[in-house]
Amino acid sequence: MLHPRKKTGAPTPATHFGHVKFTIFHLICGLAAFALLAFSIGPSVPNLGASGAIAGVLGAYILLFPQGRVKVLQGQRVIQVPAVVVIGLWIVLQSLSGIGSLANTSDTGGVAYMAHIGGFVAGFMLTLVHRGKRSVPATR
Repeated sequence: MLHPRKKTGAPTPATHFGHVKFTIFHLICGLAAFALLAFSIGPSVPNLGASGAIAGVLGAYILLFPQGRVKVLQGQRVIQVPAVVVIGLWIVLQSLSGIGSLANTSDTGGVAYMAHIGGFVAGFMLTLVHRGKRSVPATR
């Protein structure tokens, strides 16, 4: 599998942080996601997944590349939409679903919304802290 930057030429959080720091960043986001999930619904609920860590990458992307555009399937065609719009709508939906999941965890369909929120916030905050410290220069 090719690295996304090599495939598309687009900058990514991994190229911004460098591979070692990005691996640590990804693990911290995953741990933060698990912590918020365990705190909100209790540690007795089994869970497994990496979606909270991936949400952390989205939190980093929205800060690092606010002018970035992503391809979105709309009906029968693919359009380009600002990443800040797509990721912004995604986190709003996750937040609304997360608040709803606190009331009744059996109706969430197995989706760990609070983990997504925890990972996103962790990624956003870690990127704010380390925003100016680039390991690899990002290009547009």
